[in-house]
Parts: sequence; C-alpha cells; structure tokens
Amino acid sequence: MNKENPVKIKFYNGEDIPLELHKVRIVQKLHLVPIERRLEALYEGGFNTFGLKTTDIFLDMITDSGVNAMSDNQLAAMMQADDAYAGSQSFIRMQKAVEDVLGQKYLLPVHQGRAAENIIACAYIKKGSLIPMNYHFTTTLAHITQYGGRIVELLYDEAYKTTSSHPFKGNMNIEKLEGIIIKEDASNIPFIRMEASTNLIGGQPFSIQNLRDVKAIADKYGIRLVLDASLLGENAYLVKQREPEFAEYSMGEIIQIMTGMADIVYFSARKLSSSRGGGICTNNDKIYREMEPLIPLFEGFLTYGGMSVREIEAIAVGLYETLDETMISQSPDFIRYLVNSATEQGVPMITPPGVLGAHVNARDICKHLDKREYIAGAFAAAFFLISGVRGMERGSLSNQRDEYGNETYADMELLRLAVPRRVFTLSQIKYVIDRLVWLNENRELIGGLKFVYEPPVLRFFMGRLEPVSDWPQKLIAKFKEDFGDSL
Repeated sequence: MNKENPVKIKFYNGEDIPLELHKVRIVQKLHLVPIERRLEALYEGGFNTFGLKTTDIFLDMITDSGVNAMSDNQLAAMMQADDAYAGSQSFIRMQKAVEDVLGQKYLLPVHQGRAAENIIACAYIKKGSLIPMNYHFTTTLAHITQYGGRIVELLYDEAYKTTSSHPFKGNMNIEKLEGIIIKEDASNIPFIRMEASTNLIGGQPFSIQNLRDVKAIADKYGIRLVLDASLLGENAYLVKQREPEFAEYSMGEIIQIMTGMADIVYFSARKLSSSRGGGICTNNDKIYREMEPLIPLFEGFLTYGGMSVREIEAIAVGLYETLDETMISQSPDFIRYLVNSATEQGVPMITPPGVLGAHVNARDICKHLDKREYIAGAFAAAFFLISGVRGMERGSLSNQRDEYGNETYADMELLRLAVPRRVFTLSQIKYVIDRLVWLNENRELIGGLKFVYEPPVLRFFMGRLEPVSDWPQKLIAKFKEDFGDSL
C-alpha cells in the first residue's frame, strides 16, 4: 500500500480552489462570437449541439472523449511509432502497458470504445439475451439491441435522487441482480456489465465492495462479468477518496483490484488514456479466442485494430499516466469546484459531484416545460446561446424509441458539461458558473424543442430540431438587457 498521499494545498486566504499541478506549453486559440451569431449557428445545426461548428464555440464541453490534453511524454512517444501492418513493436508496448496497469494478459485492439462494445455484443448476444448492468450508455444499448438483446438497469433508489450525499450512486443493486437472474435463468444472461463510472446519471462511481458483491453473484451463477473501464482512473480516484478501506492504497493497486474481478475489461482510450483508440482485454484464453476472429473482420489486424500506430504509442504512455493521482484528480477536482459553486448559487446540480463532467439538473430548472419538449436538449441549446459553451444533452433525446415507435423518457434530464483533463483554466470554469447562474435566474424564458428530422438510431448525434416558439429571441433580448455589449 502507498501511504504517500498527495497533500491538499491550502491557501492563506482560506479560499478552497483546485490547484493545477501541470503547466501549459501548447495553446489553442478560442473565439467567443456575438450572441446573434450563436443563434444563427443553432438554426444551422438544428438546435442540436452536435451540429455546431467549433468556429462558433467558446468552450467545448460536449465530451471528454478524445479531447483530454495529451502529455509531453505521449506526444514524444508518437514519434517512435512502428507502422508495420503486423507484428508492430508499438502494439507490443501497448500490450505491456495493458498488462502492467490493468493486469490483463490478452489484448484485442479496437479503434474506439463503441467498437469494443460491438465485438463483445457480436460474440455473446443472441436474440432474447438479457444484460444486467448498473446503467446503460447510449452506444452500449444500441449495440445490445442491434443483436437482439435487452438490458435491465439495476441501480439502488438512491442513484435516482438528483441531490444526494451518497458516495457511490453507481452501485449495482445486488438483491435485484440475483432476483433477475433467478427469474430470467442464467443461461440467457451472457454477461453482467458494470460501468465505471455511470455516465448518464451524472458520472457516478461504484465501490469496490459493490463490485465484489456483483462478482460473487456472477460466479455463483457462472456468468461473465464485463467491466467498462473507460473512466476507470476517475472511479479509482473516488474509491480512494470515499471508500475508507482503500484510502491508503495506490491508484495502481485500486485499479488492479477492480480489473482483477472482471472476466472482460474494455475501454475507450479516448477517455482512459487521453488518446484515440480502445481495447478489449482478458486473462481468459478461451474468452480471447472467442473474440479474436472478429477483430480482423470488423477492425483491422490483431496488432493495430483500426488504430494509428502513433495513437497506440500514446495509449501505452497514457495508461501508465493513469497511475498518477495528480493527473487523474485534476478533472474531478475541477468538476467538484464547478458543482459546489453552482449549487451554492442556487443552480440545481447532480450531487455528489462525479467524474467526466458537471451535470446540470435541467428538469428542476425547466419545470415549466413538458417532457415531450425535450427539456435537457432545450436547456443545452439555451446555455450555448447565452454563453457560447457547448454541452451535451443527457436526457430523453439520448434515449431511443421503443420497438413500437413510442417515445421513452429518460430517468433524468441533464445538461452534461464535460471537463476534459488539463484543458480548461479556472477562470473559464468561473465563466461557466456565472452564465449558469444567470440562465437559472431567467429559466422561464426557455422554451421547448421539436424534431424536424429524427434518425432511427442514436438520434441525439444526428437529429435536427427547432424551437416550438420564439423563445430564443426573447432570451437574447433579456441577455442584452443585462449584459449590454458583452459577448
């Protein structure tokens, strides 16, 4: 166990703010365009923040996927890439990093996390299969249903409370898990999935004790345990902060305790190691062989999996950097500052602060809107309009219709403001808080949205919407009244 925990930095004036333990050596210019141009951009993008262009965006908080700042060591490693089609030394270095950091012997490379989901679903899901999980992710659900499977989400009731002090709202409900296995029959459950950390309910982690309990049930009924490790570093950091048993453990020890319980570990390197790519890993030779033929079929040869070898080199370094608590802590600490500061000023936020991003409770802010008006999507559009900050809708727009074409409504209507590692400054975070407070105080001006183009799958990526009234113009008028010529 590592007892050399980083010391919290205290400020003489008593202010409690996160301190960056890195320096910025490469910068990228940002633009804050006038509010009138931001409205034009919304119409051009179909009032979907995924349709916006970066030239119109001030702070891009739509995701942490692939946009975390890379380190100098990662950039240097990219220069030594071995671009052989087969047998690349770059892959061997990545394979060693996976074994050293994640404790997994066998690695199947894929071009990103959702590709891993496709491989796993293709290998194990048949029509009628049921996948228990702590909570779904959009692409996970799409791949499971594409192969004829179903999901069941098994969180405790505490997870659905937007304001809470529970440290592990991502925990799987153990009683419900065993109940559903008995009811469904284990033969129809190819695997149990645990996501670290549950993206769609506010980036909430699970505890190691809960994972132990899930593993015990999985072993009892002979079911594989699959771990989505895309945000494993942050989940491990919050375990260290919130689960007393592991307060003195190192990040590496905590990570390997978690991965050691899983039969299959998969990850998006865009999140886990601040690069672009992904992987599926296991210590089980039989499981490896079951998925191995699918990599050349869907991704590329077994030593590159559809990735650039330059990215493979960066992934290897990034995995080792996951063990650095000062690097992993930066994003959760900024998120905590954002959430706590906004909450203190009356903005409804998901608490406790999680990982990945700060999550604004749009449903509580926009109580005047009907659920059919895509509350979180409308709030995301409104927030971009008055701030130039692009967030992501995590609500009913991110759901998909049922097999009969009926709308399914999300458990929560959230605006996710992602905080990628080492990207934003504290003054930019303070700007976000300021604009959130203003929009919350003027929430009655926000109106709803309706679809004008709705694709059948992953509609939140490509769908186009429009406002149900002239509410954006009214919001601009109020903004001008309060801010004058300010952007």
